[in-house]
Amino acid sequence: MTGATVEPRTERLPREGQYQWVGIWGLPLRMMHWVAALSIVVLAVTGLYIGKPYFIAGGDTASHFLMGWFRMIHFVAAGLLVVTAIVRIYWLFAGNRYERWRALVPVRPKDFRNMLRRLRSYVMIRPEDEPKYLGHNPMQQFSYTSLYVVAFVQVLTGFALYGQSNPGGIFYGMLNWVGPLFGGMPVVRFVHHIFTWVFAIFIPIHVYLSVRADILEHGSVISSMISGGRIVAVDDEFEDE
Repeated sequence: MTGATVEPRTERLPREGQYQWVGIWGLPLRMMHWVAALSIVVLAVTGLYIGKPYFIAGGDTASHFLMGWFRMIHFVAAGLLVVTAIVRIYWLFAGNRYERWRALVPVRPKDFRNMLRRLRSYVMIRPEDEPKYLGHNPMQQFSYTSLYVVAFVQVLTGFALYGQSNPGGIFYGMLNWVGPLFGGMPVVRFVHHIFTWVFAIFIPIHVYLSVRADILEHGSVISSMISGGRIVAVDDEFEDE
């Protein structure tokens, strides 16, 4: 076989040009993100077990106290999630421009147009028309804000269910109105269970889109939640600059 020159494949290599590191996420938000992520995973796993135990310890069940451990872990994780929510609410007003409430609420006509453009890009329809954002793009703004609403309902219904175990306790006294509001505690439990699946579906989609953004855009989206910033081309233009 005669010698031949083989051109190197360059489509997977980083783009040429000058790059800069741009700080986006502060340390408090990054800490909240990872604590909340861990809490949600623990809540989903333990919650599904509490709803329908998928394995039972052998031998004397009283000595294992398996359901009791799952419930305790579930409620501790719920408490951590509430703490992160309180700090996040404060950070909606104290954070930088990419962390404040305006960066989580798509309200302008331009936001909705860019949301449609971003959605088309996600499903590989006209990806070249994808609007660039340093922080959250409108599609992320809509999904994350919706997830906050789901989390609020989960906390409300979860602690209302917890209060039923102690009718004289503080949670029962504070949240006994939740049952009548939803039409009964069985409905509260059903809503709590269904919304658990919202988180279970959201997590793999969130991971996929983050990995996709890193691969296609070389924007260090995943590492930004560790380092606090992204590496972007100097000549790139962003909608939220």
